[in-house]
Amino acid sequence: MASARTLARVEAWVWVLIYGGLLTLVLGLATGRTDAALGWLLGVAGAVVAAAGVVLLWVRSRLKQDKN
Repeated sequence: MASARTLARVEAWVWVLIYGGLLTLVLGLATGRTDAALGWLLGVAGAVVAAAGVVLLWVRSRLKQDKN
């Protein structure tokens, strides 16, 4: 059981992680044309952050709101 405030905070983090990770992934793909190592670093980091957001989305789906 979680409070409404906690659920709202988790939801906000979900979207920050997903969109931030996807943006970083795209920047990594674009940067890879000029600097392969930096492109890979940004791409992998972005993919990991986006995956963390997806996992947090799954966690949020399992949380229930307090009845109070």
